[in-house]
Amino acid sequence: MDAKSLQLLEYPRIRERLADLTAFPPSRRLAEAMEPSNEPLVVNRLLDETDEARRLIAERPELGIGGARDLAPALIRATRGGRLDPAELVAVAETLAAAGRLADGLRNVTAPLLHALSREVHPLPALRIRLEQSIDPSGEILDSASPLLGGLRRAVRIALERLRSRLDQLVHGELGSAIQEPIVTVRNGRYVIPVRADARGRVRGIVHDQSGSGQTLFVEPIVAVELGNAWREAQLKVQSEEERILDELSGLVAAAAGELRETLDALARFDLWMARARLSAELDGVRAEASPSGEVILLSARHPGLTGRVVPIDLRLGGEFRALVITGPNTGGKTVALRTLGLLAAMHQSGLHLPAATGSRMPVFRDLFADIGDEQSVAQSLSTFSGHLRSIVRIVDRAGPGCLVLLDELGAGTDPTEGSALAQALLDHFLQAGALVIATTHYAELKIYAHNTPQARNASVEFDLESLSPTYRLTIGLPGTSQAFAIAERLGLPPALVADARARVSRSAVELEETLAAIKAAQGRIDEAEARASDAEVRAREARRVAEEERRRARAERDAAVAEARREAEAAVAAIGEEIAAARGLLARQTLTEAGLDATIERLEALLAGMPVPTGEEVALPAGAWRTGMMARSAAGWTGRIASIDAERGRATLEAGQLRIEVPLAELVTAEGAAPAPGKPGSGRLPAGRRGSLEPIPLPQPRTPAPVIGARPSSRAVPSTLDLRGARVEEALALLDDLLDRAGLAGAARLTVIHGHGTGALRDAVRALLSKHPLVREWRPGAQGEGGDGATIVTL
Repeated sequence: MDAKSLQLLEYPRIRERLADLTAFPPSRRLAEAMEPSNEPLVVNRLLDETDEARRLIAERPELGIGGARDLAPALIRATRGGRLDPAELVAVAETLAAAGRLADGLRNVTAPLLHALSREVHPLPALRIRLEQSIDPSGEILDSASPLLGGLRRAVRIALERLRSRLDQLVHGELGSAIQEPIVTVRNGRYVIPVRADARGRVRGIVHDQSGSGQTLFVEPIVAVELGNAWREAQLKVQSEEERILDELSGLVAAAAGELRETLDALARFDLWMARARLSAELDGVRAEASPSGEVILLSARHPGLTGRVVPIDLRLGGEFRALVITGPNTGGKTVALRTLGLLAAMHQSGLHLPAATGSRMPVFRDLFADIGDEQSVAQSLSTFSGHLRSIVRIVDRAGPGCLVLLDELGAGTDPTEGSALAQALLDHFLQAGALVIATTHYAELKIYAHNTPQARNASVEFDLESLSPTYRLTIGLPGTSQAFAIAERLGLPPALVADARARVSRSAVELEETLAAIKAAQGRIDEAEARASDAEVRAREARRVAEEERRRARAERDAAVAEARREAEAAVAAIGEEIAAARGLLARQTLTEAGLDATIERLEALLAGMPVPTGEEVALPAGAWRTGMMARSAAGWTGRIASIDAERGRATLEAGQLRIEVPLAELVTAEGAAPAPGKPGSGRLPAGRRGSLEPIPLPQPRTPAPVIGARPSSRAVPSTLDLRGARVEEALALLDDLLDRAGLAGAARLTVIHGHGTGALRDAVRALLSKHPLVREWRPGAQGEGGDGATIVTL
């Protein structure tokens, strides 16, 4: 992507911020070299890596590459045959230990990219153990590094003890009067004693040094030279063995250099993924959805470089319009909006999450161009206009389909008339080239351009005139105003000067600004109303959800109660059957007495009294269980007494007052009064004084129909015939109107209304209602076989 534009958008700051979140130099180098990609597949892969890393941080926050070191220089020297020092070998061991911990941690991770990355991590346990056995964490070569080293070091210690012991004897014995101090010290790697200069002749030996005053000579006595030589030879043997060990270990590292490089690269990439995830968490970022159509949708987007109270913006581009002209006062946030979009586009194409709300969408741009800020230069003889134009010339040559162009203060720095004309020409060019473009300006001509161009839209940043401070909110659809007069007046410019300035503005410009202000105020009221409506909708959905949960719970409780009642009823019926069978057996044997019959009846009554009676609950019964006289409710909501049952057709006639309606038996459920409580009329219990008689028992009177209005009924659930004979006109019209409503909701096509002949008043009232009802297409009297003039056929 265009490097200069990324610099203007402050993309390097994001790289630096990401680099600070890495854990060791190789991953930091990757972060510092990060560049946006213009390949959709690469961008999607980068975002997948960030997603998996963020989930891993949430699930395994302790997992990382702690202890890993940058081995690149050591590997280069080792592969060239060089010797690694102990510190470098310790770094290799610690890096392999970190690799082992990471490989163990990723072993059971199901995320595909992390799982694949774990296969590139090679802990090399054999090499790590060999290094740990040879060198301790402080960099000291251990005696266990080779079979010889321990013995050689013991020989050094023995030789040193002999040397020091002999020197101590000389200092405290035969040479005691010749020495300056009774000590043994080291000069030039040899053990010496301090001898007075005036006693030099008394001590035979080699002078290695003298004091600053010349009064003391540091002499290695001749009798100790051989012991010193023996000690030095032992040291050289140890040194030689240690160098051999380092060469051997360096060779082992060189032999594993390929796997070590792959491991180092995997650790660096893993740490970079984790750094991107940590940056996402810091920014409270989300993954922007892909936008193959090229449309930009940013919701509650925030510039990642802003601190303190940041006002988020919503921005759309690339759907119905491909150019956006932002106007408004200075310091109102126009340039921040440009930088926010440009920087977030670059971050998205670098695999970073965006500081925005869920639902934001970003395309993958082929290139990104920005002209932001003032590039005037005295040294280069560039004015503000020239500086802008030089950048724009570069953009014009390169921008095309799939590009995003961001232009700050387009056309500024020159004559307003020529500058606005040039700005309009540039916007037309970028639109024709197929790019998406956003420009900020103060020119009224560009507001008109955006209003009249189908592919362009106006946008504005808001300004609070009371506090003289910007709100930073971006509004798409309306141009903004510079508010120069209002700001000048509030800042103390004399009112006369402000009034004079206003008078110099053309009337059309004043009217335009007033109209824009009125439209903006109306838009604000609309937005508030929409917010209130949205809030009410949310509350209504929540209330509906609660109601549905209550309804499901009530249904579950009802079903459980019905099942329990059915079990109890079946047990009672079985007991009744046994009593009846026993009574029949006594009758067959002609041994049933009146007292025995009374006892049997009492037992049956007790069983009947104990049977469950549903009250207020609707229960569907088998078709054969319905009887005339029972109260029932149809699926369409009609409630009444069953007047007749046609078992062959599977239909029943419900009767309520003088009204009758035919419905399918399969759709009936019990209604209140269908099974009265024991001991009351209609319960089915044998009353006292009627022993041995099974005469019909009177049932309670039916109530008036109570149709249920609620959810949309199916066309099958709405009756196709309505019998109004015997009903009063007002009652009949109410029932007809209700049926028409439910039939319309159910999508029924035709109804038959039976009103009879009579005086004709009911017929005329019915047809008058049908003539003006909005759901009725037409009606006609019934034909022969359809009831004649005693019925009306309705087409909905």
